[in-house]
Amino acid sequence: MSDLRIEPATLGDLPLMAELLADLFEWEPEFTADQGKQMRGLRLILEQPSRGRIFVLRNNTRIIGMMNLLFTISTAEGGFVLLLEDLVIHADHRGQGRGSRLLAHAIKFAREKQFLRITLLTHRNDDRVLAFYRRHGFVASEMMPMRLLLAPDGGAAA
Repeated sequence: MSDLRIEPATLGDLPLMAELLADLFEWEPEFTADQGKQMRGLRLILEQPSRGRIFVLRNNTRIIGMMNLLFTISTAEGGFVLLLEDLVIHADHRGQGRGSRLLAHAIKFAREKQFLRITLLTHRNDDRVLAFYRRHGFVASEMMPMRLLLAPDGGAAA
């Protein structure tokens, strides 16, 4: 793994990151890949660093993984917290510790910047993914996510 490095993403990375998200969304039944939407969302983060950070894992030839960390404030914690989104490794590079490397980077970043918590959403029934996060110290919450999807005009989406 000596040729691997974790770096902040750039606008030039958008197409490859959107490809990774398309792969991720194949496994997530609640989401559908839409390159335009994914690139727009990633761009919103990259253009406003106060919203969060996107990190990419590169080898000498391409991006092989990515994750984004969104910043918010928790009244329960009384300070800044992170929402970890979209941790994904290219299919050809999974099972080699690369996701662990990205996640360790997120945890180190959070500690260095004095964030108080990292929250993520994952599938309840994917034992492999749950075990991965547990190995890194994450624990299940009694909280349950709920969503209200809004239409672009501000109404509830059908």
